[in-house]
Amino acid sequence: MSNMVFSAFVCLFFVCCICCSRAMPTSLNQEAVNDRPVIGILTQLVSDDVMKPFGRTYIPSSYVKYTESGGARVMPIKLTLTTAEYENIFKKINGLLFIGGAVDLETSDYARVAKIFYRLALMANDRGDFFPIWGTCMGMQLLTVLVAGENLLANTTAENIALPLNLTTEAHSSRMFAGFPDELMKALTHEALTGNFHHYGLTVETFLENEKLHNFFSLLSTNIAKNGAHFVSTIEGKRYPFYGVQWHPEVNRFQWDRRLNFPHSSHAVQLSSLLAQFFVDEGRRSLHHFDNPEEEDSSLIYNYTPVYAGNFTGYEQLYFF
Repeated sequence: MSNMVFSAFVCLFFVCCICCSRAMPTSLNQEAVNDRPVIGILTQLVSDDVMKPFGRTYIPSSYVKYTESGGARVMPIKLTLTTAEYENIFKKINGLLFIGGAVDLETSDYARVAKIFYRLALMANDRGDFFPIWGTCMGMQLLTVLVAGENLLANTTAENIALPLNLTTEAHSSRMFAGFPDELMKALTHEALTGNFHHYGLTVETFLENEKLHNFFSLLSTNIAKNGAHFVSTIEGKRYPFYGVQWHPEVNRFQWDRRLNFPHSSHAVQLSSLLAQFFVDEGRRSLHHFDNPEEEDSSLIYNYTPVYAGNFTGYEQLYFF
């Protein structure tokens, strides 16, 4: 009798083990996560004579703080390197941010370098090597030029004005807004939470008429410009982790010039915080890495000191390179 009891116990033990092994996740089926992401930020060429004594290119510190607030570190990417050097950088960073500004989106060094990284990101994602890109304001415009293969921008002036978003039905099923509480999604459509500082943009009509654009991106929100133009204000890639906003989420927490209409309400701060965290979390899915700690440390923004620029720009601080 005791042998029968023992045999039954052994059988029950193995059944439990098998059931538990099926129920519990293992390291083999868990998606790898990178908890030390580095986001590259493409620098911009200095065009203002007042700024030229400080350096050839720059990054406003608000973009750096915004990225760091999401849990990442920043690598500034200069515009004077070779294609081979950009290919090497791509293997090390975990995402890329195209910032706002004013450059030629087809012929400038900024556009040239962005195109290199864009093509690398397409190829990487196609082979399962996850790599996200975010474009803010001019950065979003640049993404549309890269995807369409031409500059389709028009006058959509919305300068120094905060606006609510006209969310599309696709916004509610998007990746970008997936983690937003219902209260914030409602506030997005009723409160002026998005700071706009642009003269050009992509009209909704052009977006819908261009097969390359509407096949590549989901349209998440629109807005109305000063001249009545209906423009695209938020997009995300359907297949690729590429995101664009015509507005500036970084200003909600990191720019304070009293002359400029920066949203600083509780909901505006929450919006900025969630978007920074979202993009950095996308970067965590990239397993690119530096070859050694010394190379990594020497590449980061911490090696540079920001310059106070509030007395000659709308930014509090700028990094120069």
